[in-house]
Amino acid sequence: MKKITSHEELKELRKNVEAKIKSEPVRILVCAGTGCQASGSLKVWEKMCELAKDTEVQVEFAPEIAHGDNHPAVHKCGCLGFCAQGPLVRVEPAGVLYTKVKPEDCEEIFEITVKKNEIIHRLLYNMDGCEYINQDKIPFYLDQTRIVLKNCGNIDPESIDEAIASGTYEALAQALFTMTPDKVIQTVLDSKLRGRGGGGFIAGKKWQQVASQPEKIRYVVCNGDEGDPGAFMDCSVMEGDPHRMIEGMIIAAYAVGAQEGYIYVRAEYPLAVKRLNLAIQQATEYGLLGENILGSGFNFKLNINRGAGAFVCGEGSALTASIEGKRGMPRVKPPRTVEQGLFAKPTVLNNVETYANVPMIILAGSQWFRSIGTENSPGTKTFSLTGAVRNTGLIEVPFGITPREIIFKIGGGLRDGAKFKAVQIGGPSGGCLTEKQLDEPLDFDSVKKLGVIVGSGGLVVMDESTCMVEVARFFMEFTHRESCGKCVPCREGTLRMLEILERIVAGQGEMEDIERLRTLADLIIHTALCGLGKSAPLPVVSTLNSFLDEYIEHIQDKKCRAHVCQKLKQYIIEPTKCKSCSKCARGCPVQAISGAPKVPYVINQDKCIKCGACIEACPFKAIYVA
Repeated sequence: MKKITSHEELKELRKNVEAKIKSEPVRILVCAGTGCQASGSLKVWEKMCELAKDTEVQVEFAPEIAHGDNHPAVHKCGCLGFCAQGPLVRVEPAGVLYTKVKPEDCEEIFEITVKKNEIIHRLLYNMDGCEYINQDKIPFYLDQTRIVLKNCGNIDPESIDEAIASGTYEALAQALFTMTPDKVIQTVLDSKLRGRGGGGFIAGKKWQQVASQPEKIRYVVCNGDEGDPGAFMDCSVMEGDPHRMIEGMIIAAYAVGAQEGYIYVRAEYPLAVKRLNLAIQQATEYGLLGENILGSGFNFKLNINRGAGAFVCGEGSALTASIEGKRGMPRVKPPRTVEQGLFAKPTVLNNVETYANVPMIILAGSQWFRSIGTENSPGTKTFSLTGAVRNTGLIEVPFGITPREIIFKIGGGLRDGAKFKAVQIGGPSGGCLTEKQLDEPLDFDSVKKLGVIVGSGGLVVMDESTCMVEVARFFMEFTHRESCGKCVPCREGTLRMLEILERIVAGQGEMEDIERLRTLADLIIHTALCGLGKSAPLPVVSTLNSFLDEYIEHIQDKKCRAHVCQKLKQYIIEPTKCKSCSKCARGCPVQAISGAPKVPYVINQDKCIKCGACIEACPFKAIYVA
């Protein structure tokens, strides 16, 4: 690679790469994000590459493109977001999106679509009898506003040339050569960009505070330690468009006068680490990182640290302690990170999505950014949409959108016609929204009034088959297990709450337990050391507020209406359906079933261990769970 030493050289390289991409007669993009790779997309990519070597095509549907060798170009791309339909393959310039592609489908794609420009209907996405040829027409994508995810799925994440062709590093050049550091900070401040990691703090204020510190050694740190169960937003950006995030970090470093930065990535993201390492290497070779960036005289070095899987290291002071080689534990504040962060130096700490927003703000301006979203929560937010919804995956929507729009338009509603019950937002630090809250706007301030937080952006949709008491127990088990143990309220308080919840789901709860949970939750929220501890009780509080009747049923009636809590299940034999065949009794491991010829069998509830063997054994479907 030749080092780029000026803005003009960067523009020239972009022009050349754009021409090269346009010269590809057919461009085949195979999703190579973690989700599609788990479904076998790399085997699809390998097969596509093999076929492309022996295939020449005529550019019948794009004659204006001057092409070279007439061979289709096959590329890996980042996460396309539509995870439920992977592996995904898009054929350009026709714009055809194929879903659930297998290696054995590749030859047909080449013969039918690549060579003849015809459609393979069985590989198209089909929803309620309507098939969709192009990605941008699919309801899942139709109501999204993709800014952070604009390049994900459109470029090869392992190619810096393709990133540059998409406009990456243009904002960096603009900042270095046409803006002072103060002007960069003011632009980010005017945009009202708020941290996307969960806290929602104004990013420009952090930058301003770091830049104003008398200490001249400063750091820029990216929090890629995305620990919420079911969350994969930052992961997809790091895997699918690493250069955009890196560009945002370099701009932040220029603004605050930092010369070194760190990306902290959770251990469970090996693909993100691989692509980040490659991106840093490529950017350094091109002169976009390291000494004298683009000939501007500005220097910035970037390092990667892998976390050890501790959820608490998503908290700022625990994260910086971990980078320093210490045990990841939060510390008392003040001083805050902007004053004494990494190595006790002033530190800008934002998450992946926050940095990924910065280049577009520099290029398009703060007013453009504020034209999207709401007044106090401008821009977009990425969410991982999972659970009982039909279209699971990664989405990006403007702040202010309602949960109903996300779940029933983008998500396509619930699977199998199930009835909506709740949506968990914000992961283990968040809470549940119910049917009556589905039309409330999703933004940092509005959801706080509902007793939940946006968090990093996980959305888990639940139907009537979900037990909300068990949901609360699950999240409390997670937060207790992940507690660093430094402060008593979190270490002991979450354990006491977990013990109470475990008693309730086991049918041993007392009505006094409800008040005990509320008291403990209030204590932890107001006395825990860090934000993670303070938010740990929120899932319990929100389920108590919205689903108190389920807690009462568990305690008083010893009943779980969703039939989820194992110890509250009751296996019942329907007398009118029982044929007295004795197969259930013979299959019961604890002899809890008795009966006689021509007499319906019964189950002794005191002896029953709820194993379900009787249901499997009954040929007449006479046994049900109550």
